[in-house]
Amino acid sequence: MVHIVGAGPGAPDLITVRGKELIEQADVIIYAGSLVNPELLTYNKKECLIYNSAKMTLEEVIAVIETAEKEDKITVRLHTGDPSIYGAIREQMDEMDQKGIAYEVCPGVSSFCGAASALKMEYTLPNVTQSVIITRMAGRTPVPQRESIASFASHGATMVIFLSTGMLKELSEELILGGYQKETPAAIVYKATWKEEKTILCTVNTLKDRAEQEQIQKTALILVGNAVAQKQYDRSLLYDPGFTTEFRKGI
Repeated sequence: MVHIVGAGPGAPDLITVRGKELIEQADVIIYAGSLVNPELLTYNKKECLIYNSAKMTLEEVIAVIETAEKEDKITVRLHTGDPSIYGAIREQMDEMDQKGIAYEVCPGVSSFCGAASALKMEYTLPNVTQSVIITRMAGRTPVPQRESIASFASHGATMVIFLSTGMLKELSEELILGGYQKETPAAIVYKATWKEEKTILCTVNTLKDRAEQEQIQKTALILVGNAVAQKQYDRSLLYDPGFTTEFRKGI
């Protein structure tokens, strides 16, 4: 059996209970390089074989899995955050389907949740925004034109932008082109929940300058939108004294 496990945002105690138990049981672990906190590998058995997938191709990963399956071993494919977000797991699952290898997915806490906790922020504030857009800039991996940063920016929702720290000048230009004002609140969260975590509050127009000042070049999330400021929002009706719910009658 192969277990695709979400490692969580970084801190070793933010992996799920199930994920930790699977690491403890694993005979083989294939983990996602520098994106996964190596402290998580202290949970495994001494005899466990460990592979760093940052140095491997898809074919090499599948070959390790096939060997483990022939030897009746438990394999953990350890991905950063939640594997469903930029985890490239579909192609691995398709290969395993073709080869008749059984697998399951253990969800994890995404780094976009870790970034919000680092900033002590709520993404969805009443009368500010009720939507979160998770996306990335087009790089070596293209993005459909209908999903461009400028296209999404036109909605004015909260945006969480992955894999784009090396393109902050272009990112700012796209955000402004789409409709965000230059002064729109933004944040850079470096290695959310890791010991090295760093948070920088800035604006859409100062993303590149602030990242350079803090020497941040990768492993950071960019958050954009008025929700980042955590100001001028409406109180939730759910806890309003005059609001009636299934469990409480309003005044």
